[in-house]
Formats: sequence, C-alpha cells, structure tokens
Amino acid sequence: MSKQTLQLHSEELTIHSLDVDATIDPALLQQAIFFIAKTADELSIVCPSSFQLDSLDQETDWQALEVIGPLGFSLTGIMANISGVLAKASISIFALSTYDTDYVLVKKQSMAKAITALKKDGYHVLGDVK
Repeated sequence: MSKQTLQLHSEELTIHSLDVDATIDPALLQQAIFFIAKTADELSIVCPSSFQLDSLDQETDWQALEVIGPLGFSLTGIMANISGVLAKASISIFALSTYDTDYVLVKKQSMAKAITALKKDGYHVLGDVK
C-alpha cells in the first residue's frame, strides 16, 4: 500500500472538555472546521482557537494534518501507521475521524518534527509550518 498524502491545516485548534450536559453554542456550527464528541461521561469539542467556548478545561495550540481522502472503509491501518511513525518520533497526537477521512492533531510546536518524521517514512505532506 502506498503512503497517503496529508494536508497541513494552518488554523490553530483548541480541544475543549465540557460538562456532559452543556449546551453547544449554535455559532459553533458556523465555523469552517469543528468536531463534537459526546458520550455518557463527557462532551469534547475541537474548534478554531479563535472561537471562544466556556469549557471546563482546554488544550490549545494544536494543528491538523488531514489524510487526503475520501478513504474507503475497507482500508486498514492508516491511523495505526501514521500514529506509529509519530510515536517513534515521541510526538503525541489527538486523532479524529470523519466519514471520508482521518485527521491527526499535533501540537503546533511539534509540527515541523512531525512532518519531518512522516516525510522520512514516505508520506507526502502538503503545506508549510509557519
């Protein structure tokens, strides 16, 4: 299997933790990119850092690498391979998936190192770290 192409998104993202019963600000739905996950125990939102949320806790300074898709559901090991490359380089990630593709969030200060490691392993990465 050939290595995927990843697109670096320049937008800085924040990962928020909210009370499981928190109301989601409808303005969030107008953002260009956001992710919402809810379970019986938690509500997590990933959104642009420029969008202010009243959250219990937050982690700032993330950037996204998008696996260029769409990816078929029959494909296996994509996230495992990417996360493995980054783990070997001692880079922590926050992984997200959508219907069509996967996103790997990396702390902004580690992104250049992440891209170097991925390219060294044969991945194509579009976009430059600023």
